[in-house]
Amino acid sequence: MRSLWAGISGIIEGSEEPLYRAKREVWEETGIPENSITLVKSAPEIRIDSPQYDNHEWQVFPFLFSVQNPAITLNWENNEYKWVSPEEIKQYETVPSLDRVLASLL
Repeated sequence: MRSLWAGISGIIEGSEEPLYRAKREVWEETGIPENSITLVKSAPEIRIDSPQYDNHEWQVFPFLFSVQNPAITLNWENNEYKWVSPEEIKQYETVPSLDRVLASLL
């Protein structure tokens, strides 16, 4: 969703495991390799009504990773990144329910 702040995300293809896809998306969108991230927490699946399509919902599998001193290389999907505290997220125009997804991990 252009011009909105979002977390790293992607679409599960075929029978992929959500954790596998999450690690792959971290690599694709930031250039941070899997061996540099550590899974801190996962949360139960969240379903969010899509604002783009009628009668459509997103299935979100929240994961929280830690990383030490990452070198970020954004891909074509992004033009900027920021590290923000959970309290600061309300100051940004985000994709729907990003605050809810983040809250599920904290």
